[in-house]
Amino acid sequence: MNMEVKIKGIYKHFKGNYYLVEDIALHSETLEKYVVYRQLYGNNEVYIRPYDMFCSLVDKEKYPHISQKYRFELQEIKKV
Repeated sequence: MNMEVKIKGIYKHFKGNYYLVEDIALHSETLEKYVVYRQLYGNNEVYIRPYDMFCSLVDKEKYPHISQKYRFELQEIKKV
């Protein structure tokens, strides 16, 4: 996996919504890594997703019209 998740980074999901990565968590028994992230719309709910799934490539066969490479991509947000 080439992608490294940045804590406190803002990511765009390939379907268009934005999320703030809160932290990386470990499953207490399997030690599998999870990304803890908050939606930046609606109720600002918090979700977890396996790290590898968060970093996965967009399925171009299922979504051929999507130009984004990864499921979630870090956004460069400039200070004004």
